[in-house]
Amino acid sequence: MKYEFKVTPSLCTGCRTCELACAFTHTENQKPGRSRIYPISYAPDKFVPVTCLQCDDAACVKSCLFDALTRNEETGAIDLDRERCVDCVACIAACPYGCALFDEVHKQTIKCDLCGGAPACAQFCPTRALTYEKVV
Repeated sequence: MKYEFKVTPSLCTGCRTCELACAFTHTENQKPGRSRIYPISYAPDKFVPVTCLQCDDAACVKSCLFDALTRNEETGAIDLDRERCVDCVACIAACPYGCALFDEVHKQTIKCDLCGGAPACAQFCPTRALTYEKVV
């Protein structure tokens, strides 16, 4: 069964619930992590949630010299293996969309992993601007 993460900017109100859900889902040592998603305003009352697009031909994967980024066939996400990652930030520099990030709180490279197949941002989005659904 394959799933697809979708972003529908026209439904985004900029409420930032996605950011909170993400940050609290990625809590370590009782400290919320940096959100892997953030809405940006591009016009008055117009927003677009920015998050990893899980690219088919991902620049972040190509840039990683330590094979720390691999496609999770079950979720479709590009997963970051903390055991292999040396936080060289090559993936951050390579991402043309600014979606690989550095978490200053936990001092580590991060990117969206679709929460292991249950993205918190989509679960808590009140307008369904973010969805994660079965592909027919």
